[in-house]
Amino acid sequence: MLTLVLKALIVLVAGLAAMLGNPLIRLLLRRIDRASAPADAEVDVARANLGLVEAQRELPGGRWIGILERLTVYVCILTGFTAGIAVALAVKGLGRYAELATAGPTSRKGELFIIGTFASLLWAAAWAGLAWWGIRAW
Repeated sequence: MLTLVLKALIVLVAGLAAMLGNPLIRLLLRRIDRASAPADAEVDVARANLGLVEAQRELPGGRWIGILERLTVYVCILTGFTAGIAVALAVKGLGRYAELATAGPTSRKGELFIIGTFASLLWAAAWAGLAWWGIRAW
């Protein structure tokens, strides 16, 4: 019985950690957004309007979508239903298609969307791997 409780605790804690990846992913996106900014002050202002700030304004709900995406990936990996990850990504991509397709030629929304999605997937997969290992250890 204690083993079952310990395994459930591992799954719950790792699942919570997987869902709470927003600060790390936002830090990564800010770092990428800052790294590509040129030195000219006027260009910096224009870049800020096209980068992460603009993407957040034009793609509302990204934080909640990311949390649900990470939870889905985590559960799919732990349950062995890896095809569910493809379904979740397809739903996310189709749901954002109109907003990404209408982006201007200088917009970085698509780039930041893809980087954020991959970072989110890797974060959730890492926690799922740790949970998988923890469950198998006992």
